[in-house]
Amino acid sequence: MNFKKIMLSILLPLWGLGGLSCTKEIELDLNSSNSKYVVEAELPQNQVATITITKTVNFSDANNFPPIKGADVTITDNLGVTEKLIEMASGIYKTQKMKGEEGKTYSLSIKTDGQTFMAKSTMPTATKLTGLKTPVSIFKRPGSKVDLYNILPQFIDPETIGNNYRFIQTRNNEVDKSLILANDNVGNGEPNTRPIISRDFDIKLGDNITVEMRCLDKAAYDYFFSLNSINPNGPGGGTTPTNPVTNLSGGALGYFSAYTVQKLSTTVK
Repeated sequence: MNFKKIMLSILLPLWGLGGLSCTKEIELDLNSSNSKYVVEAELPQNQVATITITKTVNFSDANNFPPIKGADVTITDNLGVTEKLIEMASGIYKTQKMKGEEGKTYSLSIKTDGQTFMAKSTMPTATKLTGLKTPVSIFKRPGSKVDLYNILPQFIDPETIGNNYRFIQTRNNEVDKSLILANDNVGNGEPNTRPIISRDFDIKLGDNITVEMRCLDKAAYDYFFSLNSINPNGPGGGTTPTNPVTNLSGGALGYFSAYTVQKLSTTVK
């Protein structure tokens, strides 16, 4: 995530899968006088953690964000198991043994240059992704007679409220850059009826589609959702440009997210 300039391509409204896609370049007030650490920390289900640590630069400088080398990075699970991450490349740290598990809570600690940043994330229980449907889109390019399609992820939301989702769709190995989020504020406990709608990502007959479904905890969802509050065309009408909310303490930007992962593929027929 580039914290000097963020290119937002977000589906609206973010409380569901439907909505309009827009792209907006947001310039954050991150000059040299208030340079900050940036942490992007992910622990996927059944995969090792990857933590990237950089630092913001003066807005007038080139987009070359210096990696933070030699940090002391650890993750501890709720059973007390701790692992120190290894720096695999400049500013990129990974676990070797610890992999994400449903239902566990993980605590992240980063110590660098006399500062300490901490965060917690609980990996939810996965809501099962059972299939993908490909209904014809209601949108068409002006003057085009070619049918476009949407992808409808099939799943039943649990009866308990508070489930949060992120979807990443790929068409013929090209990733949709839209930030596709959903929660169960609408349709709690019901089968999903909202297709993924992205006007800037045409899906046609014969395309091979893969959808990755991630179940997020609330802190991670709030982080991604807050990106939209920066967008003047968002559902909230936009706010004064600011930084997204974070679950990191100590003054760093970014997020720590432990999330489940499911993938399904289909060919549009």
